[in-house]
Amino acid sequence: MVEEAKLLGTWASALNARIQIALKLKGIRYEYIEEDLSNKSALLLKYNPVHKKIPVFVHNGKPVAESLVILEYIDETWKDHPILPKHPYDRAIARFWAKFVDEKILQSAMKARSSKDEELPGIIEEAGEQMKILENELKGKEFFGGETIGYLDIVAFSVVYWLQVQLHVLGVKFLAEEKFPVVCKWIGRLLDIDVVKSCVPPREKHLAFFKTVTEDARAASK
Repeated sequence: MVEEAKLLGTWASALNARIQIALKLKGIRYEYIEEDLSNKSALLLKYNPVHKKIPVFVHNGKPVAESLVILEYIDETWKDHPILPKHPYDRAIARFWAKFVDEKILQSAMKARSSKDEELPGIIEEAGEQMKILENELKGKEFFGGETIGYLDIVAFSVVYWLQVQLHVLGVKFLAEEKFPVVCKWIGRLLDIDVVKSCVPPREKHLAFFKTVTEDARAASK
């Protein structure tokens, strides 16, 4: 049976990048379908009728939604080059920290996008405290899972890297090496991996995108 894999996403999405990194690390061939979220396709509405969001991974006609769920599905379906740890306890810990990244750091990024000027310092302080926790978890390691890139690296990188691009648009240098030396070195190691680098949008294009999105979100919140 010929495997058919499709990914519905948008080029600027951190959550979409997660799936692309995992697929490329595992050497899985797939068709990428770029979505316009201002005019959602019939395909997206068909495959994710509940949330109507990207990313959606379609394997042999069967859709899987939500980025963390997709990552686990991919890892369980294609066994080569595993991204989740082997031991059940280590997998549980990786899932715990992935949940922390999405429920804390990602939510701070979402709040920053639509915040008022007077709210931004508090959000940055909150995100900084969350990053200190993540930095402490990474201390003494090349990657979160040990010596090679894994599930939590993919999850955290997609949020942390995208957050610092977004805050740059707001005039904030968030990932200063003097504040987060461990995380900064970790990001550098990840960007040295060709697969990861290929999934990062061109910086100027990414900045222009976040500038537009941030301006629209702030205007809508007034």
